Amino acid sequence: MIKACLFDLDGVIVDTARYHFIAWKALAEELGFEFTEKDNERLKGVSRMRSMDILLEIGGIDFPREKKEELATRKNEHYRSFITKMEPNEILPGSTEFIKELKKHNIKIALGSASKNAMTILDRLQLTDWFDAVIDGTKVSKAKPDPEVFLKGAEALGVSPNECVVFEDAEAGVEAALAGGMKCVGIGTPEILGNAHLVVSGLHEMSFEKLSRLQ
Repeated sequence: MIKACLFDLDGVIVDTARYHFIAWKALAEELGFEFTEKDNERLKGVSRMRSMDILLEIGGIDFPREKKEELATRKNEHYRSFITKMEPNEILPGSTEFIKELKKHNIKIALGSASKNAMTILDRLQLTDWFDAVIDGTKVSKAKPDPEVFLKGAEALGVSPNECVVFEDAEAGVEAALAGGMKCVGIGTPEILGNAHLVVSGLHEMSFEKLSRLQ
């Protein structure tokens, strides 16, 4: 029986991916190489420092740990300059409607995101009160595809992993959900998220009835 839904943030509830892309692209240009939207696909769902390693790999350069942390901080400053101006109208279509429907059926709701800026985004979008638990990048040590973020979410909600459905837009996130013994709905395309139990283009395609069929 499904008792809880765990949502990734970026690309599922809100499209901050474009802000991440602009920020990483700006950093790459400062370092003297091009960073494309195709390159950006590799960064979805992974931690900031792993993203930093991938970016430098694309640029064919490397730095000591201290320099990488400095650059990652600079990227985050670029990113935060965008998200601190976000408005509720940036919530992706169907997100609030689906969450409200889940609440009516007493389904518990948690956020499971690698982002350390998750609370800032939720506050800006006026969504904080909808979540029974928020597990973000400040509360986990292992990045997806490790299931830690979702397992901690289930624990915080007081439910078993097999009673949870995860909503993810990244391949690493789908892998994390499956590794944690949870059902998974992919937000995107079957070509990328084919391992998920169900793939939809967005939460506007979801309903409690469709969710119930995953049991």
